[in-house]
Amino acid sequence: MTDTTHTTDTADENRPAAVVLLSGGMDSATTTYEAASRGYDLHCLHTSYGQETESKEYDCAKRLADDLGAADFLHVETDHLSDIGASSLTDDDMAVEDADPDSEEIPTSYVPFRNANLLSMAVSYAEANGCSAVFVGAHSEDYAGYPDCRPEFFEAFEAMVDVGTKPETEIAIEVPFVTDSKTDIARRGRELGVPFEHTWSCYRDEEPACGTCDSCAYRLQAFRNVGARDPIEYAERPEHAE
Repeated sequence: MTDTTHTTDTADENRPAAVVLLSGGMDSATTTYEAASRGYDLHCLHTSYGQETESKEYDCAKRLADDLGAADFLHVETDHLSDIGASSLTDDDMAVEDADPDSEEIPTSYVPFRNANLLSMAVSYAEANGCSAVFVGAHSEDYAGYPDCRPEFFEAFEAMVDVGTKPETEIAIEVPFVTDSKTDIARRGRELGVPFEHTWSCYRDEEPACGTCDSCAYRLQAFRNVGARDPIEYAERPEHAE
């Protein structure tokens, strides 16, 4: 059974509207601020799918949406991804691995076809609310390991949206950082004033962040590359990330 939490603010009818997939992490937060900077009224979609840090991610996403004055915030529980399993993010029998930047294997944190599931909900949400775009925070370092983060995946999905929605519906799949690195996202987020202290990326723990999983490692490296200290608390902050 899917539960929803739905809150609405006042939208500006003269501005275009967009759905943003807002997980509460630094990539989706920066993408949300990017969409706002482009003049969109924001309809923020947050999903809980049984991930280890779902409560922390929800709190971050809701705060970001409130801070930006989002027109709407929709929280959907997608338990079927947890029931399906086969990911260390959702399956209690699989451990979240430490980062291995040299590995060419798809990491165990990959949730099978997750982005297609999330984008399908986002497009439904967008069409129902007259939104002209769906924003996603994927970037180039994601699709090195996650097949559903590749540019060709989003291009194919947009083509499917064109076929599968009403004739008058036009919804663009916007992936503003799809050719950029996480370092580029950190840099752009600082330009946009993203409150990174209210974002969460750790795959393992709700507080403090572990500092050693894939997501923590890449996040810490991105902050180091832009000459900034990540403002969230870590149980372990490797020397190379300082």
